Amino acid sequence: MNLRILVADDHDIMRRGLKSLLTAKAGWDVCGEAKTGREAVSMAEEMKPDVVVLDVSMPDLNGLEAARRIRKALPKTEIVILTLHFSDQLVHDIVETGARAYIMKSDADRDLVAAVDAVSNRRSFFTPRAAEMLLNGFRKQSTPNAAPTEYRSRLTSREREITQLLAEGKSSKEVAVALNISVKTAETHRANIMRKLELHSVSELVRYAVKNQIIEA
Repeated sequence: MNLRILVADDHDIMRRGLKSLLTAKAGWDVCGEAKTGREAVSMAEEMKPDVVVLDVSMPDLNGLEAARRIRKALPKTEIVILTLHFSDQLVHDIVETGARAYIMKSDADRDLVAAVDAVSNRRSFFTPRAAEMLLNGFRKQSTPNAAPTEYRSRLTSREREITQLLAEGKSSKEVAVALNISVKTAETHRANIMRKLELHSVSELVRYAVKNQIIEA
């Protein structure tokens, strides 16, 4: 039985490259290609692939939010996250989505097939650097004076979604239309986000979103 894989990346060339790497393996089939996180979620729900390969930074809905939704809707579907660079917080956030594997985009030609093979057999795949970050993170959490988790983890799923839309330059009205909520609700969410993240302007929100790979610079 073939392994069915959904690939999600907003760059056409990258997506074609990923597809080429994956379909070179006997018995592997790329059953769909998505350009946004939201498209990835709907295609995953429709196609029910065995594995989804997700870029972290995608428009409309980023890879982390897409991963959370796919894992919730399809617990048996495994996820491989692609990222341009790692940070302690990003590694923590990726693990929290339920994804079992994450690799650097620059290492995809070397690591992608191994990562997909691992998750298809219900194993994890961490690059050495990411594994070290995870280990260091657990060590910090076990110390008595560990710093509190970064503010980002306090945001709800809806707030993270709205953070991305605002950082992409959408107004409260445009956010309301995109998510089918009232303008007042969108503005309430926006105020809560700014308060929780201790930000005071949209430009600060954009910098935060770029730093945390919610959007691309």
